[in-house]
Amino acid sequence: MASKVSYSYDLLGNIALFKFPEEIKTAERKKQAKEFILRYPSVKTVIEKIGKFKGRLRKMTTRHLAGEKTKETLYKENNCLFRFNIDETYFSPRLSNERKELSGFVKKGDRVLVMFAGVAPLPIVIAKNSSPEKVYSVELNRKASDYAKQNVKLNKVEKIVEVIQGDVKKVVKEGGLVIGKKFVKERFDKIMMPRPQLKDSFLEQAFMVSKKGTEIYYYDFCLETETEKILDLVRIEAEKARKEIEIIRWKKAGGHLAPGKIRIRVDFVVKG
Repeated sequence: MASKVSYSYDLLGNIALFKFPEEIKTAERKKQAKEFILRYPSVKTVIEKIGKFKGRLRKMTTRHLAGEKTKETLYKENNCLFRFNIDETYFSPRLSNERKELSGFVKKGDRVLVMFAGVAPLPIVIAKNSSPEKVYSVELNRKASDYAKQNVKLNKVEKIVEVIQGDVKKVVKEGGLVIGKKFVKERFDKIMMPRPQLKDSFLEQAFMVSKKGTEIYYYDFCLETETEKILDLVRIEAEKARKEIEIIRWKKAGGHLAPGKIRIRVDFVVKG
């Protein structure tokens, strides 16, 4: 007799990532995981999330429940393929529509900067589905950057996407990027900031490489009742950088994270 389902899950290629209520015992968790694999033969591994994403590298703690003992997967979305290790890198399938929407804002010939790029899903979705001239993918996590380089080759966008491993504050300087030991002058048409939950907004760095007409897509986290605080933050950082901006829109992005808490995206343009 099948167990009563008591989990939510995400599918990441042939790995199912479960989340159980705390009261469900380990034996029952494993039983439900095995039943899931029997129902869905394309799923080879079931793991469960047992901790939140931690730190600037956004690493997650998981535990194997059933099937093949692997944490590496190959995931497909938006006509792109991504290989990554679930424990060592951050990847959210729930941001798939966000990535598609952002790629739609990129115009032919645009030069794009993606901060906090992870294994490069957004840079690659942009490269494959739009017609940018160049996309820079900046990520602190070395493992994620290694996977990003693999994914760039896997999707055959080496001529468009350049992966830079490093801290945004060390890579992005006034008027350009530090790539290895070289400084490259750049002012971007689009700046994407799929930012994790950090104290620093990094808007200072975005303004350093903006120009008149640059569109910036900034992510932050707040209570549903406090969205105006994020809009005020954007305005204050623009004033500090002596930039005139116009907020185009803001929206909830990627669903609820906890009761009453949301991810918000603020889209704005630099006017001067």
